[in-house]
Amino acid sequence: MNAVPCHGGAGVELVVNWGLGVDSTAYMVRMLEAPAAHGVDLSRTMVLHELTGDEWPASRAHAEQYVLPLLREHRVRLVQVARASRSLDITVMDDSRQPQRIIERGPWALWDEYESGGTVPQQGGIRLCSLHAKGEVGDALIAQEIGDRPFRQVMGFNADEAGRSRRDEAASKNPLRQGVYPLIDWGWGRERCEAFLYERFGVRWEKSYCSFCCFPVSMGAMDAHLDRMRAHPDIAGRVLRLEYASVSLNSQAKLFGRRSLLEQFDPGRNEDRPVLAAFEEELTCPWALYHVRRILPVSKADPTRRGRPMRSVERVHAGRAPALGQRLRSVSERHGYPVEVDERYGRVRTWIRRREPKLPTVEELMVTAPHHVQSKQVPRFEQEWREASGQGVRRRD
Repeated sequence: MNAVPCHGGAGVELVVNWGLGVDSTAYMVRMLEAPAAHGVDLSRTMVLHELTGDEWPASRAHAEQYVLPLLREHRVRLVQVARASRSLDITVMDDSRQPQRIIERGPWALWDEYESGGTVPQQGGIRLCSLHAKGEVGDALIAQEIGDRPFRQVMGFNADEAGRSRRDEAASKNPLRQGVYPLIDWGWGRERCEAFLYERFGVRWEKSYCSFCCFPVSMGAMDAHLDRMRAHPDIAGRVLRLEYASVSLNSQAKLFGRRSLLEQFDPGRNEDRPVLAAFEEELTCPWALYHVRRILPVSKADPTRRGRPMRSVERVHAGRAPALGQRLRSVSERHGYPVEVDERYGRVRTWIRRREPKLPTVEELMVTAPHHVQSKQVPRFEQEWREASGQGVRRRD
């Protein structure tokens, strides 16, 4: 599915992945100063920007102000592509040798996936969100554009990230693809890339990542991330709502593992108040009452570890937060179920069944939260639930 037609002209032999960040931008700017010296034929080069849908405004603004003019000057083809839906259908949002702007998002963004699922990104060794929003989308576009011809692909891993280049080579499943890592070849680490862009444009190029990314804490960039949030309270409020819904459905599903984003902002600190005010404004949206069931099995590979959880979420009622909360409290008290109330932000949670420390175990709860989460159940859940719970699903009033 294409929003605009691809018009490559001469066959593409070089694909440059551009994420708008420091590293890939530094490569592109230096390469454009002398393309032939870097073995690049611009007429057969495609710059590929995969839209995640939640890039920081400064990253888009700097790219439009400083890089797009260079692409237009050298008539370099920029293709901006995104996921068209939850499936792997893609849509080309812009394909031009005279690009005028960085597209903000496509029909389906990572945000949509997390918001409708009531989850947040999870920390781990593999950045599945990046693979889903970028890697798979880029691979699909390349297959559509290049087909069965050999090509080189520039990845903007800097010299401090040699391990990423090795993982990229190992993960590549296309025998016609040759990964190229010029920043590593040049010995350019992050500081050198930042200095180059500052020397060239006189601005501090900010790191490119999604506003709801879970990795700033592991990258040692939490302070800078929170400063960005404070500079954009509207964005921060939206991300806080995303996390709040996730934690409502699963008390352990905080954005930074054991730490939540909400915990980083202090209502008593002046600079944090606009962020928390924006969050409270986000919570004025419609809410819903959810029935959540979760199975926590034993890992088949290692009986001492937990396997992959299975979850069922059912949106039972929709309405205003106070009315839904009061109804849930009344029914829970009548049945003797324990109730947890977040007096500050409005969530009401009732535990029908709490998880046990010993695996396998299950948990079941009713909870109020913002209405964006959709009903969803993994395949074979009901059968697995009957077996794991030992008594099936309890009736609800």
